[in-house]
This record gives sequence, structure tokens and C-alpha cells, in this order.
Amino acid sequence: MTHRNDAATVHAWTALEGPAELAEEVSYEGAGEVLPARLPVRELARASVGVCSLAAAELLARRNAVPVPAVRVREAAVATAFVSERHLLINGRTPVSFAPLSGFWRAADGWVRTHANYPHHRSRLLNALGIGDTGDDRALVESLAGELAARPARWVQETVYEAGGLAVAVAPPGGTVHPLVETRPTGESRPRALTPARLPAAGVRVLDLTRVIAGPVATRTLALLGADVLRVDSPRLPESADAHADTGMGKRSTLLDLSAIDDRRTFADLLSSADVVVLGYRPGALEALGLDTLLARRPGLIIAQLCAWGWSGPWAARRGFDSLVQAASGIAVIEAGADGRPGVLPAQALDHGTGYLLAAAVLRALSDRQLTGAGRWLRFSLAGTASWLLHDLRSTPAEGDGYDSSPWLAKVASPYGPLRHALPPVHYEGAPRTWSAPPTLWGTDPPIWTSRTGEQDEGDGDRGAPARRSPSG
Repeated sequence: MTHRNDAATVHAWTALEGPAELAEEVSYEGAGEVLPARLPVRELARASVGVCSLAAAELLARRNAVPVPAVRVREAAVATAFVSERHLLINGRTPVSFAPLSGFWRAADGWVRTHANYPHHRSRLLNALGIGDTGDDRALVESLAGELAARPARWVQETVYEAGGLAVAVAPPGGTVHPLVETRPTGESRPRALTPARLPAAGVRVLDLTRVIAGPVATRTLALLGADVLRVDSPRLPESADAHADTGMGKRSTLLDLSAIDDRRTFADLLSSADVVVLGYRPGALEALGLDTLLARRPGLIIAQLCAWGWSGPWAARRGFDSLVQAASGIAVIEAGADGRPGVLPAQALDHGTGYLLAAAVLRALSDRQLTGAGRWLRFSLAGTASWLLHDLRSTPAEGDGYDSSPWLAKVASPYGPLRHALPPVHYEGAPRTWSAPPTLWGTDPPIWTSRTGEQDEGDGDRGAPARRSPSG
């Protein structure tokens, strides 16, 4: 069973400043009660993928001067992709999503949520609470539980934060409301026009300076759609190989120390012909790196920024992850169990949803740039997506006969060994079924572009059949 006229899709498409009439062209194929929760997670997930699919179709139509291909999103594919890290198998092994010291813990007056997946965050958490690192996580779990149970939740939050670690007090709903997206045009230039192509983002050059899930999901999606995506990381902050195996599909990965003169020069060379820069730095970090002049140097550039807690307010500069935003925004309280223990969404839906929304915004900005020559500054936050879920979305009746993930899983050989992975849920008529290449090993690619700018692509997708509407303009 399929349906159109989805309110969540219209809301997101309007926020992205898309042509209003196109939102009516997105249809959904139900799969029953996927991503079950008290909050409308299914609606968030399918709408974020829906607007991303529509933005891809719009750009493809604009490049080729044809009607917009039909967009049909399958909820089974969406549900599978939103838990892609759980479906991942690396050489037959299931990755561990959360480390032993990450999770909910009783405090003296409530609950706290910690995040200690990365070694440096784990070390800072233990140091902040005066716990010696024995290397025995089983024993450390007991020590951590004892220390946290004796201390107020907000004391833990602030003490761990001051030490550079990650912990938040679980809070009820009703905090700050954040916008879903902040967007404004930048100076006009004469960027190269995107020529006709078989994939929407063919020849588009994307610098990816993001980590973990939301940003990499966005750039993984742009890579699916034909973009030449180069992820740039610092050699001083190693990435989880498991995380990169999931989110590195279709991309390349290089290491540059942006505090070093030679590497800054290399980055400037890459930037000189980039179309898009996707940044996961916290507010203020750009200025510290001297990258705040990006738009001055490239007025037609599209800059998409992502943070955890929003772009203003006392928490704007803090580190954060999906699980922490769920805890601090009230989501964990709403999803709590009968015993009162805080709950979680059925997926890291803030991360994945924000990733598809960010990719959609980039694609829309590319469509608009074809007409105006103007770049665009885009800002997203996990807190903004949480606000969307909490305040703007409504549950709708589930349709369809049930959910089977197996048709939406695939296997591919990779440098990490054989991978079983979730297929991308973004779909318009003629869309590629999967990525053109598996992930490369993190940090092993040269810092160069491989695409020929603006030329016709010979990608996997076929140009979609005409739909009923054309993009405005």
C-alpha cells in the first residue's frame, strides 16, 4: 500500500525551501510497525529519506532539463538503513555499538547517560570521577556505577564536561526548541555549471570533515548519488574501523593535520575546486582553525555544518552524540520503561535523520546554484532534529504487511574483509541500488580529487522516466 501527502515530508521540504508543489510527488510504501516507539520515529525516518530522495530527483531533472523522476520510498528500506550499524557484519563479526562504560546509570537524584566509546572519552570520564583505569571493564563498570550512584546527576554532568568527557543528566521534555535547519545564501560567483549526467551529484566535489554517524551518513548518501567525496581527518584522532566500514561506502579517506602548514596548503588546494564542504566541528572550532574564511575565498561554495546541541545557547560548544541528546532533550524520559529506567529510540534516529536531511539540503543548494550561482550556508544539529521529533511530528497509522530486512541487505568485498551492509534507502526512478565502491581503509587515500569536474557521469543509475511535474525555474 502506498500513500502521498505526508505532513512530515511537507514540513521538512518547506524547511529546506524546496518548491512546494514537488512535495506532493513523494509516495511511501508501508511495511507495518517499523521503528516502533512512543514518539513518531517512523514518520521522522521516512520523511528525512523522502526529502533526500526528492532533492536528488530535483537536481537530476535540473541538470538534464527533464521532468522530475518519480520518488517512491519503501519504509522497509528506511528501517533497515536507520539501524545500518546493527546489520553490519565485518568478516562475519558483529561490531559492538556501545562500549561497557557507555549507557544509563543511576545517580543520587536521578539518572545520567555516559558516552565512552572512544578511548579518550573513556579516559576522561574515569579521570573526572577519580577512578583508576585497571583495564578491566567488568570491574570498572562496578566502580563507575558506585561512584555515579553517590553523586547528583548535574554534578556528574558538569564535572565530566570540565574534564573533556561526555555525560549528561537525563532531563524531562520541555527544554529549548531548536530549528530543524538554518540556511542562508552566500555571495554569488560563477561556479562551474553541472552538466547533464546519469547521477544527480556526478562530478560534485565534497570535502567531508565529519565523524561518527550523522555527517558520514550525509556524505555517504552524496557519494551514492555520484559525488566525489573525500573524507579528511586529523591523524591525531583515530576513527573506529567498524564505524568507518559502515559509513565510508563510496568515499575515500585521507589524513591532514590542519594545524600544520603543509597540510593546510594541501587542504587549500582541495578547497579551490570543491563544491561542498561538510563540517562536524563544534561552533567556534572553525575560527580556531582559520577556516572561517572559506566563503570569502569561495563565494559559490556550499557549506553544511553539523553540531550536537544547536548553534546558540550555553551548550552550543559542547561535544555530543545522539544518545546524549536523547537523554538531555526528554526523549529518554518519554521512552522510559515501566520500571522508570530511561529508554531509547529504536534507532539512533537523530543521527541518521539529520544525515539524510543534511544531504537533502546540499542537493537542494546545488539545484538552486544552477540557477543563481550563489553558494549556501546550511546548519543542522541533533538537537534540531530532536525538536522536530518532539514538537512537530505526529504519529500516523502504519500500513503494509510487515517488515523483512533481508531484501535490503547486501554483501561486498572490502579492504576490511567481506561486508554485509544495509542498502541505501534513497530512491527515485532510476536511482542506483548501491554504492559504486566499498569503503577504503580509513586514512589511506591520497588527498586528491579523482573526478573530472562537471563532466557527464557514467554511474550506476539510469535516468528516471518523466514524472508529472518539473522543478520550478
